[in-house]
Amino acid sequence: MPAKVMLGANAWSQIGEGTAGVLVVHGFTGNPGSVRELAVKCADAGFEVELPRLAGHGTTVEEMIPTRWSDWSSDTESAYQQLRERVEKIIVVGLSMGGGLTLWMAANHPDLCGIVCINPTAQPMPAETIAGLQAMIDSGAETLPSIGSDIADPTNKENSYDATPTRALMSLFVDGMAENAKKYSQTKVPMLLINSVQDHVVAPEQSDYLVANYGGPIERVMLERSYHVATQDYDKQVVFEKTLEFARRVLL
Repeated sequence: MPAKVMLGANAWSQIGEGTAGVLVVHGFTGNPGSVRELAVKCADAGFEVELPRLAGHGTTVEEMIPTRWSDWSSDTESAYQQLRERVEKIIVVGLSMGGGLTLWMAANHPDLCGIVCINPTAQPMPAETIAGLQAMIDSGAETLPSIGSDIADPTNKENSYDATPTRALMSLFVDGMAENAKKYSQTKVPMLLINSVQDHVVAPEQSDYLVANYGGPIERVMLERSYHVATQDYDKQVVFEKTLEFARRVLL
């Protein structure tokens, strides 16, 4: 029997009469709660919205252990198709791994009007990092310490897992980030890139790498006060405002 969904971690949709849509994607070991306020802001602005809960997320770490990039990308694609049934113009917005999935969507759907990547997982991991993680997996370590709730604002906390599944993380690195990077130069979808200058989960240099290798136009916004989960941090209003400005410009 599937585990109960954590409070605030459920998927969410805005189904109305809008002519354009926004697909919002959460991060690794997180859940829709970390980007829900952003999704609601998009809905309030008149956009149709899909906010999926990716496989293994928002319940228990044990349920996430067997999930892989193929599961999360399939969930993202399914949510896109649900949105596509209602609207013709779509942007995808993603935080962290959700940003990586957003890049994957841009490569697979060149007709997207735009993408918004917030502190995205974007750069292939060094060989020594992959080897080190593989050694941990080979030793029988199913989880590592949590990477969640990297937020500067002490009054906010991300409702994320208290551990990081190693095999799922390897899939993110190998099946996700490494494969995505091969397609950057051919991907032309306009991008709004929002990244924090201090990020303890995804190094800001990953965004530098994306800028250097991406084939389409990029508008970049740097956040001075927030850490990784910028959608719940001091600069969240900047994230919301810039995302909506971009959405209106490319969708309306």
